[in-house]
Amino acid sequence: MLNVQPVTLTDGRIRLEPMALAHVDALKAAAADGQLWNIRVTSVPDPDDTRGYVERALAMRAQGNRLPFVVVDLENHDRIIGSTSYHDIVPAIDRLEIGWTWYAKSTQRSHVNTCAKLLLLVHAFETLNAKLVGWRTDNYNFASQKAIERLGARKDGVLRHHAVRRDGTVRDTVMYSLTAGEWPEVKAHLLHQQNKPRS
Repeated sequence: MLNVQPVTLTDGRIRLEPMALAHVDALKAAAADGQLWNIRVTSVPDPDDTRGYVERALAMRAQGNRLPFVVVDLENHDRIIGSTSYHDIVPAIDRLEIGWTWYAKSTQRSHVNTCAKLLLLVHAFETLNAKLVGWRTDNYNFASQKAIERLGARKDGVLRHHAVRRDGTVRDTVMYSLTAGEWPEVKAHLLHQQNKPRS
């Protein structure tokens, strides 16, 4: 049975550390890099609600259904560049999802996402013994869908009329997953992606 507890994960290039109220200002600065809160299909905090965003994430952690992290770029003066989480944690069936993920615009399409996902997946499958890791994203968030597919996750389907966006419209949600049996091949792929030179 999954026992998801706060933990710090690092690979020497990035560090995922448990989110805390002390991170509010750094998260606000990271979101300002690209004014990410203006993207209607993401969960990036508005500058005026960053503290509320962190408080809600910590409340979900207290309830046992989310473990939020801040993403720290160790190659850039230990700068906090975004956030990611385990969420929708279902211990009884050893299932969790990875989401609430966003990065400062200047770090997108870099090593950061591959490194972060590799850390989270290694911990999920090899320490927590998860049987399945899932992802969900907005049907119009094509960048997120491509990023999830690059990880090697399989598309499970689309939940229609599933969740309210921040602008009040209702989205369809695209669901993806990766099973423990698929993990060794995906891990090898991610390690290759992580280590190959970027043009």
